[in-house]
Amino acid sequence: DIYGPSMPRLLGLSGQPQQLAGNKLDPMRQYGLKVMSMGFLVDEDTPMIWRGPMVISAISQMLKDVAWGELDVLVVDMPPGTGDAQLTMAQQVPLAGAVIVSTPQDLALIDARKGLNMFQKVNVPVLGIVENMSTFVCPHCGGRSDIFGHGGAKEEAAKLGVPFLGEVPLTMAVRETSDDGKPIVVSDPDSEVSKAYRGIADTAWAEIESAPGGARPAPKIVMES
Repeated sequence: DIYGPSMPRLLGLSGQPQQLAGNKLDPMRQYGLKVMSMGFLVDEDTPMIWRGPMVISAISQMLKDVAWGELDVLVVDMPPGTGDAQLTMAQQVPLAGAVIVSTPQDLALIDARKGLNMFQKVNVPVLGIVENMSTFVCPHCGGRSDIFGHGGAKEEAAKLGVPFLGEVPLTMAVRETSDDGKPIVVSDPDSEVSKAYRGIADTAWAEIESAPGGARPAPKIVMES
């Protein structure tokens, strides 16, 4: 979790990671996950005002200076856009793939399209697109309202020829459980939203497993003026 350090709040964690031998940091643990976030290193109210070199340094430290140990998968929550953070990841790490997350409306899909094109340009496989806030579910009557439209990300995935991984509705339960530090997949694993999250994870994992074996070499990135 780089720019927006929300992992401590989302997972109900506090304090700082312990420093191990060799100046390595021991990742925090919660719900069977190993976690590292800038939120453990700076105060929650401190803004992350970083220039490019500072972003690059932070990403490098989180990847190389954390004692991750053996992992099934390492998920990096990236900031929106196509800037230094994304380019650094593409250049320094043999990524298994990128997941593009977008809300359904056209304005958001423009940025999602740019991100997808950037990852394809630097030879990072795009595992698929997720439609977030796909529909609003009323907590009182269960009625659904397409506040941001609906299906835009699915249409975009078909247009661009990448998998559509699934959609996540906008619900009060997701907001409440996230703020309480007990994600809905933990606090209510049988809910429809939890099933949607697990379905997205299963589909993304299937895309990773179906890819050709072997690590992807880091591409040489040339900045064109």
